This record gives sequence, structure tokens and C-alpha cells, in this order.
Amino acid sequence: MRLPVASHVPLTLSRILTAVGESLRRHPRRITGSLAMLLLGTGVTAFGVAPLAPDAADLPVRQVLEAIQPLAPASAQAQTEALADFSFSLFRTEATRSSDTAASLLRRLNLDDAPADAFLRSDPNAQLVLAGQPGKNVTVEANDSQQLLKLSMRWPSDDEQMFQRLVIERSSAGFTSRIETAPYTRSAQLASAAIQSTLFAAIDDARIPDGVGVQIAEIFSADIDFRRSLRKGDRFNVVYETLEADGETMRVGRVLSAEFVNGGKTFQAMWFQPPGIDTAGVPLKGGYYTLDGQSLRRSFLSSPVEFSRISSGFSMRFHPVLQTWRAHNGTDFAATTGTPARTVGDGVVEFAGVQNGFGNVVFVKHRNNMETVYAHLSKINVQAGQTVTQGQTIGLVGATGWATGPHLHFEVRINGVQQDPMTIARQSDVVPVPAAALPQFRQLANGFRNQLQAAATIDQTRAE
Repeated sequence: MRLPVASHVPLTLSRILTAVGESLRRHPRRITGSLAMLLLGTGVTAFGVAPLAPDAADLPVRQVLEAIQPLAPASAQAQTEALADFSFSLFRTEATRSSDTAASLLRRLNLDDAPADAFLRSDPNAQLVLAGQPGKNVTVEANDSQQLLKLSMRWPSDDEQMFQRLVIERSSAGFTSRIETAPYTRSAQLASAAIQSTLFAAIDDARIPDGVGVQIAEIFSADIDFRRSLRKGDRFNVVYETLEADGETMRVGRVLSAEFVNGGKTFQAMWFQPPGIDTAGVPLKGGYYTLDGQSLRRSFLSSPVEFSRISSGFSMRFHPVLQTWRAHNGTDFAATTGTPARTVGDGVVEFAGVQNGFGNVVFVKHRNNMETVYAHLSKINVQAGQTVTQGQTIGLVGATGWATGPHLHFEVRINGVQQDPMTIARQSDVVPVPAAALPQFRQLANGFRNQLQAAATIDQTRAE
């Protein structure tokens, strides 16, 4: 069969396809039969359309020759020497141990370097590596001959914004050491946990730093009695800062936001520092607020020490010294000797000295005929007539007077009658976010809500 193609019309693929389609429509049986005979006769099981591009075999071939100049003998020798002189550095990190010597630490770091051993033992700065508490991370850079090139170690400073770094370096003249100060890098961490028994048991199970648990208890102390009100199934989500030194976490920063579900009731908090300055030209103080803008700072704290295990509450008890049952109109806070005791509110010191079974004791007078008592102190830091502010250290925990061990006996009295400190704290005044700062506050609050929702998924994922 021949396709009707005019001799003066260029043969294109579209015209060919049009002609084939027309022929199939007019003579379907003849064309189908011819195609079947072709396939059966040749044993071909597949066919295709030949490319329209020219065959590569028909294209012209051009040979290109280019002379390669050999390397000069001096250049080849230089490259060989460079390869022979090539060296690389190795980096390792080890934590110091209480039993370490300079030699044993270097061995664990896979270093074989007698001069480095001697320098660590003799240099005053280098001796800091093994001085003090063990567990310090030491990072070294070594060459491929197992010799020390550089050693660094970091530790916190008294300034909460900075850390210190020991650097030991090797040079052609020997080893040198220096101590540097550098700022922390701050990063946010998300965490979540469920209460099975106590707050700190949950903190431990979730591998959250103790400092975060202390802050959570402080933030919600006026709303949640962490001694008596926690229930199995309560849970919390938290976003907190870590302070890092060269990538190593050195200390816990501030809790940025937290959410605690206690008995089915949800409490939320976020850190916020209002912009601006006060009348004295000092930047306004930051604090914790609910996510709808109410300050969590009350007129009175519920605890005169940072959160700790409370050994005796506001109730009847068997007095360990007098050996009789009697009302215990105060709260005993178990704490080690020397723990700071702080005033729970602004006031004036009414009495500071020794008084009967109280031992060393401080009485602070507050407004509205309220008085607080801090007893069994090992040291008193204030004197009668002195004005004190909320959170100020007024003495140190001890075991003076009628005490069988170190603890702080704390009382709240109104018109001379003892009151439950938790009740007083909950009834004290709260302060809202300043109106001028509300737009900024609401923007931050939305971000913290999202972070807390993300934190909540961590414990759910762990449980699944």
C-alpha cells in the first residue's frame, strides 16, 4: 500500500500520522493483516519509530591530539615531599575522674606525650583541669603522632551570663596556657512529664534538670500546694533555657513558659519583662504572668525557702522534744544548715535575736497587722528596725532552740493568730501587665502557647 503524498509538499511527521490514520479508517483489515504478517514472519515482538536525527555513524569524526608535558623533576619531588609531610588532627573529649592524674587522663585521651604530662602537673592554670570536683569535660586536639596540640576546658563563673575557658596550646617554643571569659549561648528546650508520685520523681524520669523543677514549684507555689495537692496523673509541660559553652550545656537558665495540670485544672505561666524604665531610670522588672496577662507575683510568697521537701505542715503533731501532741501552728521546711531563709513579703524587722524554743529567730511586721516568724536559724542577717523586701535573705537555716535537726520553722500570724501560709499567699494581691505593654505581651503569649503545645507531644510520643 502506498500513501498518497503530493510530491511538492514536504513530508512531515504530522502529515505521515494524518495519512496513516486515514488509511486505517478506510482499510482497517488490510493494514492489520499486513502488520500481523510482518511480525510473524520476522519474529519481532516489539517495534519502534526510527529517530528523525541523523545516524551518529554518518557524522564526521575529527581526531584531536594534544601533547602532555611531564612534570619537572623538582616539581614531582615537591609533591612527593608534600604527601610525606601531610598530617591530620584528631579531636577527643573525656570527663575527669576523682582518681585521675595527668598521666591517666592523657592515656584515656589516647595521648602519648611526656611534655604535656609535665606541663599539666606544673603549670598553675593547667592544674585546674584536675582541681576541684570531677566530671569536667576536657577536649583535646592531637596530631597523628598522638601528641597534644590543644586542650580546652570550660566551667561556670560567678557571673550567670559568662563562663570561663582554659586553653592550653602547643607551639614551637613549648606549651602556653590562658584563661578566657566568654558569654553563654542560650537555647530553648521543650520538656513534658506526668506525675506518678512526686514532682522531682517525674523530673528525674523525664531527665529534666532539678533546677527546672525548683523553678516550676516556685512559679506555681501560690496556686498549687506541691506538698499536699499533687495527684497521680497530674502533668506539666515546660519550655526552659539552657546556657551552653562551646556547645556544652553548663547550666540551666530561666523557665520561659510552663503549664501544670493539677486535679484537672490547668495553670499557665510565662516570663515577661515589660519595656521601659521606672521613675528612677531603672528598667522595669520582669516576672511571671498568666497567659491572659495577670501577674503571678503575689504580695506574699508561700515559702520562706526555695522549694524543698516539707517535713511538717500546718496541723497537729507529736512534738519531738516535748514528747506531747500539740498544735503545730506553722510549717517546718527541711533544709540543710546554711540554706538562705527569705522574707515572704515587704516589711520591717520587729525582732531579731534569741527567744526560748525558737532559738535564733526573726519576726517581720507586714501591713494589715500581719507578722511572719523565721525560727531555728543558724545565723541572723538583719537587725530590729530594718526594712526588708520580698525575697531578701534574713538568715540561714539551722537547728538552734528546740530543734532535733536543721530546718526552718515558719509562721504567719494575723492579729496574733497563726494562719496557713498557703491560704495567705493565695489571697494576696496580683498585678496585671501594664496597659502599654499588652500588644507585645499578647504576641509573646501566642508564641508560648504554641511552644507548650509542642512540649506536650514529647511525653505523649514517649508513652506511645
